[in-house]
Amino acid sequence: MLSTHFFPGHVANSFEIKSTQLPLVALLLKTPELARVIEDLDAQFGPHGESPDFFDKDMLVLDFSDLESASLSQALPQLLTTLQHCRLKPVAFRNAEKALAAKALACGLVEVSADMPRAKPMVQTKRADRPVAEPVREIVREVIREVPGPATLVIDKPLRSGQKIYARGADLVVLAMVNMGAEVVADGHIHVYAPLRGKAMAGASGNTRARIFSLCLEPELISIAGIYRTSENPLSKDIQGKPAQVRLSNDGQDKLLFEALNP
Repeated sequence: MLSTHFFPGHVANSFEIKSTQLPLVALLLKTPELARVIEDLDAQFGPHGESPDFFDKDMLVLDFSDLESASLSQALPQLLTTLQHCRLKPVAFRNAEKALAAKALACGLVEVSADMPRAKPMVQTKRADRPVAEPVREIVREVIREVPGPATLVIDKPLRSGQKIYARGADLVVLAMVNMGAEVVADGHIHVYAPLRGKAMAGASGNTRARIFSLCLEPELISIAGIYRTSENPLSKDIQGKPAQVRLSNDGQDKLLFEALNP
């Protein structure tokens, strides 16, 4: 099975970028050869890379995963510069050995724990000596206020090979064909009311409830919240080229489910 955890955009052999519980993304280094990491980052997210506008000053934590190498300390400033060129903002690091941690601190990064737990809400305790307040009579008035719906980005022109659309914090609706080599990415749902033949990545910020809909599902790649499947693993005959939806299973196994849409 080809499904695996995947942050929309790229997973290289030298690094992996993924979302965290906090409003950060994490760069997990898979090799001590930072020159290779820098090259891969620049090729994917740099000013002249495949996805130069994918990030928008997103805060990032470096995860060294106990890599021990003197070359890491020497190349760290260059790595930070490359991340800034990729529209990322390095702010913290974790899992660094002593010398590397000292270098990271000198570069202005903050060390965080491996799991970065959320702060627990404060619990207000009762005081026995607090005087009992007199009851206050409240007057409740009904107020009708229009609540805006979730943001939606609508594209009404065909997307050619090499074009990429990212609906940040919104759903994406495409009214024309998504050709092979084109990419549609959204933090919410993706609706394609035409053939979908390129790459579609919904729930880009980790929304596991996001779905992908198409009137003609023929994708190169489908991804929801980091779980993806490529065209190397063909779809079944009742799904390929037919109206269908894609969603994640709710059994905790993170499987992509492909379901035909009945007319």
